[in-house]
Amino acid sequence: MRAAVYRGLGDVRVEEIERPAIGAGELLVRIACCGVCWTDLKKIDHGTVPPPRVFGHEMAGVIAEAGAGLSGYRVGERVQVYHHIPCRKCSYCNRRLYAQCPGYKKTGVTAGFEPAGGGFAEYVRVMPWIVEGGGVTRVPDGVTLEAASFLEPVNTCLKCVRVARLRKRNSVLVVGAGAIGLIIARLCVLAGADVYVSEPMEDRRERAMRSGAKGVADPRATDIAEWLRAATKGRGADAAIVAVPGQAPLDAAIAGVRPGGRVVLFAATKLDDPVTVDAGQICFLEKDVVGAYSADADLNDEVADLVFSGRLLVEDLVTDRFDLADAPKAFALAKNPAPGSMKVLVTMGAESAR
Repeated sequence: MRAAVYRGLGDVRVEEIERPAIGAGELLVRIACCGVCWTDLKKIDHGTVPPPRVFGHEMAGVIAEAGAGLSGYRVGERVQVYHHIPCRKCSYCNRRLYAQCPGYKKTGVTAGFEPAGGGFAEYVRVMPWIVEGGGVTRVPDGVTLEAASFLEPVNTCLKCVRVARLRKRNSVLVVGAGAIGLIIARLCVLAGADVYVSEPMEDRRERAMRSGAKGVADPRATDIAEWLRAATKGRGADAAIVAVPGQAPLDAAIAGVRPGGRVVLFAATKLDDPVTVDAGQICFLEKDVVGAYSADADLNDEVADLVFSGRLLVEDLVTDRFDLADAPKAFALAKNPAPGSMKVLVTMGAESAR
């Protein structure tokens, strides 16, 4: 089968590799599409894990085989697959810190080599604890596999919004309006918040307004903190969600929230990535700065309902589709988006994703 294989720092090659064999209690899924995520790009560009691996975790496809002893799944069913599921037994799980669970950190979906998601390949092997733990979601008729491929990123975004502790009519700043930032903004709108978005690209600011934002601003031309205070009767935002990495976005978020406000970091997913903060903002002004990482298995059903019902729109975010043969081009565009580009998908061609 074809796969986009990570061979070293910045080096991904589309190769022929052996199709994974499955064992008892496992599924073989023929992938239809897989979204390109920044976490995969970071691993490729920074070499945070050793090669060879096949990345890709925003995936959906069709069951091609079901292992011995597995009931309740049939060949031909359309499914979305999560690559991590918590053990629900450890101290982290007891605190609902699922992303810190040692079992959760063990990737349970692979196309070959060291398990790494595998969605950038034609087939993946889904291991028993993923199947048993609720990591496989059936896709109903009338819902495209492209829409289903958003379940994992939407889950991470919904978890982030919950960490922000928004109340109805709260004001929230979303820093960055890429696909993730827009999903977060739309979820905040659904939660009843007044959403303000900071984004340098004009087309993305326009998308944010169409997504329900109350206001948008270009951080290159606007003092975000002053803009927010003007929009909130001098208070500042109740919360901020930072959907892009870097010092400047963090500074704008901390300065832009009111005393006692909460800042959620969503894009700082690499260790040894220091930033500085004004300690007085944290102590004297009692602002919280917290993180939200990866998905929350308790939200799987809620996320599926949001996407499958159409209450949360996601398919309109897809702007670019690349066949697996052109996966390196897909990664390059996702890393350096052109004007008008938003969500990039890798498609397999053998199975219709739409």
